[in-house]
Amino acid sequence: MVLSRDGDAVRREILEAALGGLESPTILAVLDAQGRPVYSRAPLGDAQRLLSVAFREGLPHWRLAVYQPSGFSPRRAVRRQVAVFTGAFAVLVAVIVVGIVATWRLMRRETEMARLKSEFVANVSHDLKTPLSVIRMFGETLEMGRVADPARRQEYYRVMTRESERLSRLIDNVLDFSRIEGGRRVYEKSPTAIEPLVRETLEAFDYPLAQQGFKVDVEIAPDLPEVALDAEAVGQALANLVDNAIKYAGERRALRVEARVAEGGLLLAVADEGVGIPVEEQTRIFEKFYRVGRSETQGRRGSGVGLALVKHVAEAHGGSVTVESRPGKGSRFTLRLPHGGDA
Repeated sequence: MVLSRDGDAVRREILEAALGGLESPTILAVLDAQGRPVYSRAPLGDAQRLLSVAFREGLPHWRLAVYQPSGFSPRRAVRRQVAVFTGAFAVLVAVIVVGIVATWRLMRRETEMARLKSEFVANVSHDLKTPLSVIRMFGETLEMGRVADPARRQEYYRVMTRESERLSRLIDNVLDFSRIEGGRRVYEKSPTAIEPLVRETLEAFDYPLAQQGFKVDVEIAPDLPEVALDAEAVGQALANLVDNAIKYAGERRALRVEARVAEGGLLLAVADEGVGIPVEEQTRIFEKFYRVGRSETQGRRGSGVGLALVKHVAEAHGGSVTVESRPGKGSRFTLRLPHGGDA
């Protein structure tokens, strides 16, 4: 038989191919009829033979032997395997736990976001109905000819105009929020006179301020320089701050608006003496959909995006918006913009 006569060929072509890739802490060897190693995966040296098995067919005088390397401890090997499997199991359990926690947090976040969006839709719908109701009421009154006094008719027209501007502002808030969320909001900056911008913004609130008996203090520094900014966006941000102050004014109907140069830039501030904001919630009020959860604020509707829009406008101009507030003492929102309109 060729295989029995050519040991080198057997070792090269069969034994190395069959046994070379096996993983084992022991040494596998093939012994010839005289017990000499024809092939071994490692030097035998002082290794102790554990067992040997005859090939039976083909090579009846050759045997497959298993040797224990010198210094090898089966107990230690078993312990090592147990440690490996235990560690792998612990990692698997940890991965499963982390996955469960991450999934739960994601579901909780999505549920909360769905709830906030639902409230957003309800609040926006309510806010849109308010100016529409006023416009309809005054329009029907005029249409029925119940206002004979020309001066009073003119006042009605002014109210309808102001309420339509308020309606437009609410719609702009929603549309701008959508553009910001989609990364499509573009600001067009140009040199802008500040005093006319502030006064035109406040004129839109003449009717609600007068109806609710507000005392309004406007302080605009003389000779304010023109500032490169998006007048429509900054006016909208200022309007949101004024609207917020009216909404949470409480019993003390006082509003203060300030415009001046400070720290090398423009400072616009709106302050009230209303319900105030708890310290722990002041860092969150600029988040979208977030509303202060106090009993004093219950029943006051709002979209929950006004202050988020103010923050976006400020940062788009390289500026910032901050709040100082104490519960029961009122709030002061400060919008700071650099002269150049960018950082």
